[in-house]
Amino acid sequence: MNEVIRLLTNHRSFRQYTRQAVEPEKLKTIIEAAQAAPSWVNGQQVSVIAVRSEERKQQLSVLSGNQKHVAEAPVFLVFCMDFHRARLAAELEDQPFEAAGDVDALLVGATDVGIALANAVAAAESLGLGIIPIGGVRRRTAEVIELLQLPEYVFPVAGLCIGYPGEELPKKPRLPMAAVYHEETYNPDQKALIQEYNETHRESLRAQGLTGRDWSSTIARFYALNPQYGDAGRTLKQQGFTCDNLNKEQP
Repeated sequence: MNEVIRLLTNHRSFRQYTRQAVEPEKLKTIIEAAQAAPSWVNGQQVSVIAVRSEERKQQLSVLSGNQKHVAEAPVFLVFCMDFHRARLAAELEDQPFEAAGDVDALLVGATDVGIALANAVAAAESLGLGIIPIGGVRRRTAEVIELLQLPEYVFPVAGLCIGYPGEELPKKPRLPMAAVYHEETYNPDQKALIQEYNETHRESLRAQGLTGRDWSSTIARFYALNPQYGDAGRTLKQQGFTCDNLNKEQP
């Protein structure tokens, strides 16, 4: 198997890390990989903030829902969608800046962050490091914005713990490919595929001597208990993303 494909299909998410520091040259390589990712109109609508301070990591750990691995990882990266530079470009060119009023800016920013984050994950794992993405930075974004001193038009989308793994983990099974990969039109037979995956999920837990909920039960419970995740509805507007063009007719 191609080494890149082997790496991508062998992913694990680690919550425990050794105390070994992440070498500066490795962190630089990870950021270079993230920055090399494609972006909409080459706008490069992503900024990454590296946090190594024990005090600041502890604060982010609490703000992310008391996830202790955020504090324990040697490096915590916060990936932000960033239209601040686009606004500055508009000022430099004496042009109006209207993008933040369009909901498409949110799609662009989140997509660009996702692609950059994926590059960073692949780069980190290729260097022998372990990672886990953290969506919890969106729980209390007002405080994250203040802590990281994010300017207007910059918004935290996801975090990434990076460090040397302090545990051995099995590979988690994924949904059947037929549930995710569709040819020509969407495959409507999703319930049967979810039930099939529930059994695979149970077998994986049993092999580890564990018990737990079915995948469908876990996901259903999460979205039942988290109908609104975090405070983004308020802080997006605070950061300038008004989306007030939503009901305007497009040319």
